[in-house]
Amino acid sequence: MNPCPCGWRGDPGGRCRCTPEIATRYLRKLSGPLLDRIDIQLEVPALTPAELGARAATTGEASAVIAQRVSAARERQLIRQSKTNRELDGREVDEVCRPDPAGEALLREAGERFGWSARAYYRVLKVARTIADLAGAAMPSAAQIAEAIQYRRALGSL
Repeated sequence: MNPCPCGWRGDPGGRCRCTPEIATRYLRKLSGPLLDRIDIQLEVPALTPAELGARAATTGEASAVIAQRVSAARERQLIRQSKTNRELDGREVDEVCRPDPAGEALLREAGERFGWSARAYYRVLKVARTIADLAGAAMPSAAQIAEAIQYRRALGSL
């Protein structure tokens, strides 16, 4: 979605004329229950044409390598629980996605700080479990919980 009514908030050329209050009011039109159903909420800043060109010239990880890692993570999920993490219900999340003690403390603190619903809490756990699967980890660590929290904070912290 757009970051403000005019769609130019954060534009490097300064085309947005919306006040912070107008942008915040615009974003708050999204209901909490709707946001709870969105697993990953990221703000993607606008780039200048020069930045776009520079990014095209940089080399990143090859798509084939990423695809292999995703395939291996999906296979781990299917072997462990006969379904993907997305399909887990609440009881199954409690069994399969439980993080290490430091991760559990971090998750509890974030949930209280940001006022998450139970649905949002479980969504973060599923994302953290997927991050752990991509890394080949047996259980989500505090670092993986922190990464999942960051993917949730963009719109959820309004």
